[in-house]
Amino acid sequence: MNWYLAKIIFRIICGSGSHTPQFDEQLRLISASDEEEAFNKAKDIGMLEQDEFYNDQEKLVQWKFINVAELYKLSGLLDGAELYSRIEETDNADLYIELTNRKAAHIRKNSTHKYLGIL
Repeated sequence: MNWYLAKIIFRIICGSGSHTPQFDEQLRLISASDEEEAFNKAKDIGMLEQDEFYNDQEKLVQWKFINVAELYKLSGLLDGAELYSRIEETDNADLYIELTNRKAAHIRKNSTHKYLGIL
Protein backbone atom coordinates (compact mmCIF):
# COMPACT_ATOMS: atom_id res chain seq x y z
CA MET A 1 0.00 0.00 0.00
CA ASN A 2 1.02 3.57 -0.67
CA TRP A 3 0.06 6.83 1.02
CA TYR A 4 -1.43 9.73 -0.92
CA LEU A 5 -2.35 13.27 0.05
CA ALA A 6 -5.64 14.32 -1.56
CA LYS A 7 -7.19 17.78 -1.62
CA ILE A 8 -10.97 17.46 -1.50
CA ILE A 9 -13.04 20.56 -2.30
CA PHE A 10 -16.50 21.34 -0.93
CA ARG A 11 -18.67 24.36 -1.67
CA ILE A 12 -20.49 25.83 1.31
CA ILE A 13 -23.85 27.39 0.48
CA CYS A 14 -25.96 29.11 3.10
CA GLY A 15 -29.60 29.90 2.37
CA SER A 16 -30.14 31.00 -1.22
CA GLY A 17 -26.39 31.32 -1.78
CA SER A 18 -26.47 35.08 -2.29
CA HIS A 19 -23.19 35.51 -0.40
CA THR A 20 -19.51 35.48 -1.24
CA PRO A 21 -18.76 31.97 -2.50
CA GLN A 22 -17.10 29.78 0.11
CA PHE A 23 -15.07 26.64 -0.48
CA ASP A 24 -13.59 24.24 2.05
CA GLU A 25 -10.27 22.72 0.93
CA GLN A 26 -9.54 19.60 2.94
CA LEU A 27 -6.29 17.64 2.87
CA ARG A 28 -6.82 13.94 3.48
CA LEU A 29 -4.42 11.03 3.85
CA ILE A 30 -5.44 8.12 1.65
CA SER A 31 -4.02 4.60 1.73
CA ALA A 32 -4.25 2.89 -1.67
CA SER A 33 -2.40 0.52 -3.95
CA ASP A 34 -2.21 3.02 -6.82
CA GLU A 35 -3.19 6.53 -7.90
CA GLU A 36 -6.50 5.47 -9.44
CA GLU A 37 -7.63 3.76 -6.24
CA ALA A 38 -6.49 6.78 -4.18
CA PHE A 39 -8.46 9.15 -6.41
CA ASN A 40 -11.58 6.99 -6.20
CA LYS A 41 -11.30 6.67 -2.41
CA ALA A 42 -10.91 10.45 -2.05
CA LYS A 43 -13.90 11.00 -4.32
CA ASP A 44 -15.97 8.53 -2.29
CA ILE A 45 -15.05 10.39 0.91
CA GLY A 46 -16.18 13.65 -0.66
CA MET A 47 -19.48 12.17 -1.79
CA LEU A 48 -20.16 10.57 1.60
CA GLU A 49 -19.35 13.71 3.55
CA GLN A 50 -21.69 16.03 1.68
CA ASP A 51 -24.13 17.42 4.19
CA GLU A 52 -27.19 19.60 4.64
CA PHE A 53 -28.44 21.08 7.89
CA TYR A 54 -30.22 24.12 9.24
CA ASN A 55 -28.16 26.67 11.13
CA ASP A 56 -29.31 28.57 14.22
CA GLN A 57 -31.01 31.15 11.94
CA GLU A 58 -33.07 28.37 10.29
CA LYS A 59 -31.18 28.77 6.99
CA LEU A 60 -30.27 25.68 5.03
CA VAL A 61 -26.50 25.14 4.94
CA GLN A 62 -25.17 22.80 2.25
CA TRP A 63 -21.72 21.27 1.94
CA LYS A 64 -21.53 20.14 -1.69
CA PHE A 65 -18.66 17.99 -2.88
CA ILE A 66 -17.00 19.55 -5.92
CA ASN A 67 -14.12 17.19 -6.72
CA VAL A 68 -10.63 15.98 -5.87
CA ALA A 69 -8.43 18.90 -6.91
CA GLU A 70 -4.98 17.50 -6.15
CA LEU A 71 -3.43 14.11 -5.44
CA TYR A 72 0.16 13.50 -4.36
CA LYS A 73 1.90 10.22 -3.71
CA LEU A 74 3.94 10.39 -0.51
CA SER A 75 7.25 8.63 -0.98
CA GLY A 76 7.80 8.38 2.74
CA LEU A 77 6.83 9.96 6.00
CA LEU A 78 9.75 12.00 7.29
CA ASP A 79 9.72 14.22 10.35
CA GLY A 80 9.23 17.78 9.13
CA ALA A 81 8.52 16.82 5.51
CA GLU A 82 6.47 19.42 3.61
CA LEU A 83 3.11 17.98 2.68
CA TYR A 84 1.37 21.06 1.33
CA SER A 85 2.15 24.67 0.58
CA ARG A 86 -0.09 27.55 -0.43
CA ILE A 87 0.85 31.21 -0.81
CA GLU A 88 -1.74 33.57 0.66
CA GLU A 89 -1.91 37.18 -0.49
CA THR A 90 -3.59 39.65 1.84
CA ASP A 91 -4.10 43.38 2.10
CA ASN A 92 -3.44 43.36 5.84
CA ALA A 93 -0.27 41.50 6.84
CA ASP A 94 -0.58 42.44 10.53
CA LEU A 95 -4.10 40.99 10.73
CA TYR A 96 -2.98 37.78 8.99
CA ILE A 97 -0.11 37.37 11.48
CA GLU A 98 -2.40 38.11 14.42
CA LEU A 99 -4.94 35.49 13.28
CA THR A 100 -2.16 32.95 12.76
CA ASN A 101 -0.87 33.58 16.29
CA ARG A 102 -4.39 33.28 17.73
CA LYS A 103 -4.87 29.92 15.99
CA ALA A 104 -1.53 28.69 17.36
CA ALA A 105 -2.46 29.82 20.87
CA HIS A 106 -5.80 28.00 20.58
CA ILE A 107 -4.07 24.79 19.49
CA ARG A 108 -1.57 25.05 22.31
CA LYS A 109 -4.27 25.76 24.91
CA ASN A 110 -6.43 22.83 23.76
CA SER A 111 -3.42 20.49 23.61
CA THR A 112 -2.50 21.44 27.18
CA HIS A 113 -6.02 20.56 28.32
CA LYS A 114 -5.82 17.21 26.51
CA TYR A 115 -2.53 16.38 28.21
CA LEU A 116 -3.86 17.40 31.61
CA GLY A 117 -6.87 15.15 31.07
CA ILE A 118 -4.57 12.18 30.56
CA LEU A 119 -2.76 12.66 33.88
